[in-house]
Amino acid sequence: MTRILDFSGRDADRTVTVASVAGLKGSGRQFVQVTAGSEEEAAAAEAAGIDMVVCLAAVVPEVRRGSSRLFVTAAIDFGGEVTLDDLLATAFRSLGAGADAVITARRVNAVRLLAAKGVPVMGHLGFVPKRSSQFGGVRPVGRDAAEALTLWRQFQELEQAGAFAVECELIPAQVLAEITPRTTMATISLGSGGDADVMFLFQSDICGDSPRVPRHARAYGDVEHAHAGGEAGAHQGVAAIPRPRAEREDAVDAVVVPGAGVEHAPDEAPLALGVRVIVRQDRVRFAHGFDGSAMLWPGAKPSA
Repeated sequence: MTRILDFSGRDADRTVTVASVAGLKGSGRQFVQVTAGSEEEAAAAEAAGIDMVVCLAAVVPEVRRGSSRLFVTAAIDFGGEVTLDDLLATAFRSLGAGADAVITARRVNAVRLLAAKGVPVMGHLGFVPKRSSQFGGVRPVGRDAAEALTLWRQFQELEQAGAFAVECELIPAQVLAEITPRTTMATISLGSGGDADVMFLFQSDICGDSPRVPRHARAYGDVEHAHAGGEAGAHQGVAAIPRPRAEREDAVDAVVVPGAGVEHAPDEAPLALGVRVIVRQDRVRFAHGFDGSAMLWPGAKPSA
């Protein structure tokens, strides 16, 4: 835990800082990030040991009520901002409400303005959902040589503009694996393989809340229905589901498992329950919502 003073000068503790995100480069360590849209989801992420959350700018105060310690990034493109001044105003409101950084999918000039004003800013490259029609639909970006070269130039421009990190969405894993060690920005993989500085998934996707789960995620629980029936529903929501291996070059290894702490998660099939739990390689993340009974798979050791 690191003591900081937030943008408004308030004394605070953070699990992660801008400096520690930037310091991931070449360290061999990775952080884990999920979305949080409410006080409850932020509290669940903190209880799970998640390192970072991203939320809409409008809900930063609510997310901060759920967690005073997590690193919070505010997405500032979703509140009707039109001009660069609008974007800047939303960025400062977000920081004042407790955000640690902001993220924007706007062009380089927007990132440059934010960075010049002292705002810790993340960019967004690869597939950008708002521009999906321009991409010809939802698809990976950078699969051919020309597109990969264009993508690399965009990384360079974003870095020069002052971004300290970049969300990398639906970029082929091999492409991002080549880019990550060649940029000073922390890379945040959303469906772009495991060779990034931060692994990112939506809580709604991995917990079964989404009507359509993207290919880079797997739903291993049904939080909505498990919680709807209270404790009885939660007990009935247990099912044995195999953990998938990567089926695509842009697949992300993530899984929802029971709320039992373990030191090692093997590749074999864990049991799944509708609670917020994220596993990546040998890292286990779990959160509140489970009744606490121990449910481990063969070879797992209870954590102290």
